[in-house]
Amino acid sequence: MTATTVNDTNSAASVYAALNGKSGKTTGANAMTETEDRFLKLLVTQLRNQDPLNPLDNAQMTSQMAQISTVNGIEKLNTTLQSLISNSNDAQKMQAAAMVGKGVLVPGAGLDQKAADGAAYAGFDLAGPADSTTITINDANGIAVRTIKLGGMAAGTHPFRWDGKSDSGAAVADGSYTFKVAAQRGGTAVDSTALQLGLVTGIMNSSQGVSLNVGNLGTFKLSDVKEIL
Repeated sequence: MTATTVNDTNSAASVYAALNGKSGKTTGANAMTETEDRFLKLLVTQLRNQDPLNPLDNAQMTSQMAQISTVNGIEKLNTTLQSLISNSNDAQKMQAAAMVGKGVLVPGAGLDQKAADGAAYAGFDLAGPADSTTITINDANGIAVRTIKLGGMAAGTHPFRWDGKSDSGAAVADGSYTFKVAAQRGGTAVDSTALQLGLVTGIMNSSQGVSLNVGNLGTFKLSDVKEIL
């Protein structure tokens, strides 16, 4: 199952910060109300003190009204955007918390083989459909120990299982291995991304958003998770 991710909020936060500017002691709503009051007082003062023989230009007054309306619209947009950012962060936290204790496929080309498990699991992501897909598993010295031919594959994420045996059928030694993916369609290489399996052990919340602690694999963003196993 492909993990559902929440869009990154950094861009939205940047837009909000740019529109909001530096925060003062008064709230946005109070500041907006004060601005409108000042504008109306100035406008009324202009109307009262205008020259009867040279009254205030209607176009100029309309322009001033449009400006205060624009400011009011931006303030409302800020409030809505802030609410969306907050809701997005809460959704990310809930989604991340639900992943704790589960296996996930994240970018990486590692395979851990242990006799007790009897098999190792990993995956890959194809940018497009492929006529042929081959996985080559290498030991710590970079020597190929197993070649797995999977044939044609659709675009997207695909997990795979290695039984821990070499091409000769002998069980390999326990340890860390790596793998490479080669995919082709009509003689042309198809872009692929190797994915390693890790266990989510916790979550972190920072200014950059919510991230996952995936054991000894390190820290990953929610968008890095390609599949939950």
